Amino acid sequence: MAGPAAMADRAAPPPASGAPPRCGFVALIGEPNAGKSTLLNRMVGAKVSIVTHKVQTTRTRIRGVALHGAAQIVFVDTPGLFRPRRRLDRAMVAAAWAGAADADIVVLLVEAQRGLTEGVQAILEALRDRLGDRPVALAVNKIDRVKAEALLPLAEALNRAFPFARTFLISAERGHGVGDLKAWLAGEIPAGPWLYPEDQLADLPMRMIAAEMTREKLTLRLHQELPYELTVETESWQERPDGSARIDQVIYVAREGHKGIVLGRGGETVKAVSQAARAEIEAFTGRRIHLFLTVRVRPGWQDEAERYAGMGLDIRDAGPGKG
Repeated sequence: MAGPAAMADRAAPPPASGAPPRCGFVALIGEPNAGKSTLLNRMVGAKVSIVTHKVQTTRTRIRGVALHGAAQIVFVDTPGLFRPRRRLDRAMVAAAWAGAADADIVVLLVEAQRGLTEGVQAILEALRDRLGDRPVALAVNKIDRVKAEALLPLAEALNRAFPFARTFLISAERGHGVGDLKAWLAGEIPAGPWLYPEDQLADLPMRMIAAEMTREKLTLRLHQELPYELTVETESWQERPDGSARIDQVIYVAREGHKGIVLGRGGETVKAVSQAARAEIEAFTGRRIHLFLTVRVRPGWQDEAERYAGMGLDIRDAGPGKG
């Protein structure tokens, strides 16, 4: 359940009187950094998926719940589809395709400035093989970053490459065109009862959402490859009599040298991360939070089933071997 601060930005219309309810799953797929998390947050009206300038920051299938009239749209924000190199990469890509296979509708996001890349072409080929006749919509994103005259040729080229059900030109960051996409999805999902309460924003446990918020702050703070070598888990969540909560989280790193980077000189880095994460968790939950972070060196954490489970992934999807 979301707190008042998160709900204030939701601005969802109430169920339409007399209209039959609709509910369905929509998977957002695309290359890393295509804007899937930004679009999910925009659709839901609150931040449920981490957003950074770095690629491959979404590691699990995050379900955000959006409302439009009598329709409840359950969005699945999947990890970016890319050529996997590490074991964690393989699990992330498997999770992305599983999310698409489970959805009623798939939305492929393509960055306007990058266009029909080799990566997008590979996704289109896989869509034909994996999803059969499931409807796929195209959302050309970040249209505010290119000249308007370039958009129509790009949309035409993409539609020649794949038979999209509909095409939308959007800016998830600014909100342009997002309303039209949301309205179309609301009309296309199946008729049926809602799966979640009206005020629920996501079906992830709050423990996992809080861990993702802390990982986002680490990713933004650390400007090297280290963000891909760490993970965050909520170790305990204790409710207090005054309505606040104490959260203890562990930041796992693979090497001793990484621990010093995360801590920073005199602990300044982890302190700044803790303050930023606490503020965001408080805004999301609408309550006071006491956040305590611990950094632990755990060589080989990327090969431990428990660590994958903490990210909502299955280590079996990663295949054998390390790296």
